[in-house]
Amino acid sequence: MTLTNDRVVKLRRWVFAIACVGLLIGAATASAEAPEGDLSPDVVVFELPSTLNWGDDGALTAYSVGTTSCNRGDAPLDWISSTNEHPVIAQNLYRVTLPDDGSPPEHGSIEMLGMSWLKHGFVSINSATPGCGDCPGNPPGSQLGVGCTDPYSAGLNGSQSRLGPRSEVNAYTGYFEANYAVPSGSSTLAGRLQVRTSEIVEDPATFRYFVEGHYVSPDDAAAGNGGNNASFREVVVDGTDLDTTGPTEEGRPGIYAWRDLDPAVTIREVVVPGEGIFIVGFKVGDNGDGTWRYEYAVFNLNSHLSGGSFAVPIYSDSQITDIGFRDVDSHSGEPFDGTDWTPEVDLAGGMMRWTTEDSAVNPDANALRWSTMYNFRFDADSPPQETVGQIGLFRDGGPASVPVILLAPAADTTTIFVDGFDLGDTSGWDVVVP
Repeated sequence: MTLTNDRVVKLRRWVFAIACVGLLIGAATASAEAPEGDLSPDVVVFELPSTLNWGDDGALTAYSVGTTSCNRGDAPLDWISSTNEHPVIAQNLYRVTLPDDGSPPEHGSIEMLGMSWLKHGFVSINSATPGCGDCPGNPPGSQLGVGCTDPYSAGLNGSQSRLGPRSEVNAYTGYFEANYAVPSGSSTLAGRLQVRTSEIVEDPATFRYFVEGHYVSPDDAAAGNGGNNASFREVVVDGTDLDTTGPTEEGRPGIYAWRDLDPAVTIREVVVPGEGIFIVGFKVGDNGDGTWRYEYAVFNLNSHLSGGSFAVPIYSDSQITDIGFRDVDSHSGEPFDGTDWTPEVDLAGGMMRWTTEDSAVNPDANALRWSTMYNFRFDADSPPQETVGQIGLFRDGGPASVPVILLAPAADTTTIFVDGFDLGDTSGWDVVVP
């Protein structure tokens, strides 16, 4: 049988589809969206009951978020104070800009507005709470028992004496030093969830806000249960206060709020082999003038290797404009450099990429570290195609990069078979139909 051009095209699409399915199956094995079930200790953020506004210094406002944990596993979780055998708790804030049909249109986005240092757990009260479990056996305060909850109020989660830096924690293994550093700065802001006051805007028709809690614990991580440790909940702006509303979305990081509000958004979970999880959200909007807006959000759930670059394919004659990047500021004495990633339009290589400094040059460069989200955006004069982008990893110890299926202004040209079959070169093939 002779392969016609039409059959070659169909085969190429078939091969690409298989590659896509393979990537998605790899992600599904460690899904961050769904609770993972009874696999030894398995701590989740069961509820985000409240927030607290600690005040501001004019430019920045400090918040903290209450968190209630639940052990959904089948073994107790260690909760031992003054050691490195207890959970640490990150708190984050996101803003979703809603799409509109104005001129020019606003296609919508999600951005991370602020982050906290880590609240160190010190004792579990082990309550039986409907929806978590019966909490049998009267567990000690040094453990979170099976089916038990433990609440930390927003006040406790903002207590500066119990806040330690993120930089001392390997979120994939759960390891951290027992003696953690204390935050520097004012008594109002130090270590707490810090947000630019100007970005808290009471305009629900344009902006929606979401808080996130994220637990990391050594024995939960050792059991491979780190994929469901972050949950989010909507908050309503009242002046500069943030009032919780609606349910807590257990086991779902805040980036999923973007898709919940805008069905045109796609979310992909990307597993680093033998390591952590990145989550990529993206949307492409037609500007109505022969260009398209490409919007990407990349969230590092728990990869210690971290992100050092992000790249998407473009055509060699693409016109790329309005390139953007947004990160979120570390603070209170964290050692990280806040320099923005450098954009590069590589027409010869067919890539639009952003990069931070190499880890060998600056180990404290502005990498995309755990429980953090960065944004990448641009306009292009080509419509979207399904293709494969790349998240480059910052630290050694794994692959140089991991692929992610997304939309970009160029079709994928990656050779899947070394003989070129996927590119239509059938010269070395004999097709026999029985």
